[in-house]
Amino acid sequence: MSKPQQTNLLDTVDARTKLAGSNKMEILLFSLGTREIFGINVFKVREVSQTPKITKTPNMPHGVEGVLSLRGNIIPVISLARFIATHEEPVGDTSSTMIVTEFSKHTQAFLVHDVDRIIRVDWDKVRAPETMLAGNQALITAITELPDGKLVSILDVEQILATVIGEPLIPELPPTQINPDTFMFFVDDSMVARKEIIGVLDKIGIKYHQANNGKEAWDKLQNLANRATHDSENLRDKLKLILVDAEMPEMDGYVLTKYIKSDHRFKGIPVVMHSSLSSNANRAMGASVGVDAYVAKFDALILADTLSPMLSSQG
Repeated sequence: MSKPQQTNLLDTVDARTKLAGSNKMEILLFSLGTREIFGINVFKVREVSQTPKITKTPNMPHGVEGVLSLRGNIIPVISLARFIATHEEPVGDTSSTMIVTEFSKHTQAFLVHDVDRIIRVDWDKVRAPETMLAGNQALITAITELPDGKLVSILDVEQILATVIGEPLIPELPPTQINPDTFMFFVDDSMVARKEIIGVLDKIGIKYHQANNGKEAWDKLQNLANRATHDSENLRDKLKLILVDAEMPEMDGYVLTKYIKSDHRFKGIPVVMHSSLSSNANRAMGASVGVDAYVAKFDALILADTLSPMLSSQG
């Protein structure tokens, strides 16, 4: 793709707030010099360009090619080809194009062979990866299919970033004063995010149920609600809070929140969105579907500080 095309690529994205609650996502497709197609959520992409000169620095973590200055900020440059095992030898330069990304309060550039185009897909057409993809499974969060039958592997860029800089440490956290017979529910499709959430909840002493994608979460929440109705109980007496990820296979967090907020059985149970996408636009998207709070991922202290008062106030 030529430089002018790269520059204008992101201009083709519709107003992103229109996607809230539509159960759709936009994916930037790219290659690593093989016939395999990879994708990244457009929400995480700041810009695409030809790779400029990279400054090599000593003692860089595995996969980091160096750093570069981008509008006054020094950012790491990560070679995706170092992380992704492909089934064939790459043809050409696997680092000629740079995708600048911003998520989890970090800005970094990913080096790829080429970018293709942006596609819009329904989240219910996005599936969790099969176990046969074992070599890359920890780095691929979902699979979707193009109209021509080709598969797109959507990268778990949070996991790649955690591999480079290390997983977030969970600090000592004070326990939350809450009825021990109560619990909260969380859903996230990222393995590194689930580990952090569990670490925080264990330290503040909250019991939990969990799910790995939005569809699974809704099914489990429905089961909890049906059981409470059967037992003539008020669900909010036991389930005190629901924590949802924004991007998830099969059903995103916006649609999941809309379902929760439109079901009277969940009335009075706060929904907190926990996302690596922390821009004002994404917060506005969360607010538009009724989330009660929005917290950026991978800051254990902020997560605990957000959840604890809400859990305590719920009794």
